[in-house]
Amino acid sequence: MIVRTPRRTIRARNTTSKDESMATTQVRAPAVASRRWAALFFMGLAQLMIVLDGTVVNIALPSLQRDLGISDGDRQWIITAYTLAFGGLLLLGGRIADYTGRKRAFLIGLIGFAGASALGGAANDLETLLSARALQGAFAALLGPSALSLLTVTFTQPKERAKAFGIWGAITAVGGAIGLLAGGALTDYLDWRWCLYISVPIALIAVAGGYVLLTESRNEGGARFDVPGVLLVTGGLVAIVYATSRAESDGWGSTRVIGLLAGGAVLLAVFALVESRVAQPLLPPRLIADRTRGGAYLSVGLAMLGMFGAFLFMTYYLQVVKGYSPIRTGVAFLPMTVAVLMSAGGLATRLLPKVAPRMLIMPGLVLIASGMLWLRTMETDTGYVEGVLVSGLLLGFGAGMIMPVAFNYATHGVDRRDAGVASASVNTAQQISSSIGTALLNTIAIGATADYVASHASQGASPAFAKTAMLEGFVAAGTWAAGILLAGALIVAILMNTPRPGPKAVPEDAEPVPAHS
Repeated sequence: MIVRTPRRTIRARNTTSKDESMATTQVRAPAVASRRWAALFFMGLAQLMIVLDGTVVNIALPSLQRDLGISDGDRQWIITAYTLAFGGLLLLGGRIADYTGRKRAFLIGLIGFAGASALGGAANDLETLLSARALQGAFAALLGPSALSLLTVTFTQPKERAKAFGIWGAITAVGGAIGLLAGGALTDYLDWRWCLYISVPIALIAVAGGYVLLTESRNEGGARFDVPGVLLVTGGLVAIVYATSRAESDGWGSTRVIGLLAGGAVLLAVFALVESRVAQPLLPPRLIADRTRGGAYLSVGLAMLGMFGAFLFMTYYLQVVKGYSPIRTGVAFLPMTVAVLMSAGGLATRLLPKVAPRMLIMPGLVLIASGMLWLRTMETDTGYVEGVLVSGLLLGFGAGMIMPVAFNYATHGVDRRDAGVASASVNTAQQISSSIGTALLNTIAIGATADYVASHASQGASPAFAKTAMLEGFVAAGTWAAGILLAGALIVAILMNTPRPGPKAVPEDAEPVPAHS
């Protein structure tokens, strides 16, 4: 005997099933979104730690140098050891993250960075400290690309992506200023060693959160690393970063500096040739051939040149010319930090899904250039409000407009298999430009100060005269920086012809593409 189920019953069951499915999806969507934003917090902690570490040691250098008996000639290696390893190994770190797993690379990078920071804080001689700083740079080269690539594959919807990259850009822009504030406070109230120890708890918190919340993603297939590419690009970047670090003491016209720059350029040219011919390149040419990504990389580099140049000049202006203590100097940078957060979170994030990227990047570069030009209005007796505050606000608002947009479009539309190396490329642009830019502007400032002293030798060598001469150097370097930034803004306007984002292809509440475990 065959029992027939009425069609109405079947339809009722189907309707109930669909309703239950929709209800389950509606319940699950907020939970998934909440998990993504919680994961962003720990990814942001890692990025903050990396950027913070680039400046937190700077203010502690005088105390550190006295404590360990380091000579004036060797003290620059405390900074250079970090930047050499970081800048030289970034592309390799990005490819390792792509093939071995981005979550795994993120966690290993955090643990390694924490260990290196603890070693540096406990160092009792220069050799141990330099080894720790180099290890910090190496693990940062693995951590930075893995964190940004995880962000890229986690936030795929336009509105969420804009907000996430707004937060990321703000962290990147304010991290240096926070490092100066933290460095001053830790040095004044505790000890220079805490400028290194501070990374340990940050890293461990990020490890715990990342382990629980992050989803693993990696490229399919076995890892085939482009060994010739690794050697060529690492050698080229190390040569260029080392050359810029030596330019301050040896001069840009010295045989050593010119030889290193030329050698680095040749290695990078050969690297570009090799990458166009190998099956699995370290840096696929398709990434940098895209005009949008090229404009984004250039924008990040120019913004970092302006910001790190400003950190250098304002730190010396406040401490040497105005007589501020380290902690007071750090506090003086707080308005710049607030300006970045307001600009990135309140303006750039809202406009990013609605306007073409150059409509935000160009005004941002002009604002940073204006902040550098404001140095021309400052004298040795200029008050904080009419001098450093105005310049800092211009710089902060400009950086906040640029960084979220540039980081977003540097990884936008990238194939998942290239997420790590695309993230490494924008980190490389950030690191190399800040190193080269700081060395270039510092050399210009020193040269202008020397010229001023030579042309006003009859005025004697009083402390007031020395401060005036130093300020003249900062003004000259700031003017050059403004010129570079304005020229860069024009190039971005021509190069980055990307239209405003189109209509959303996927609903906002859709889940991101599943990551491979």
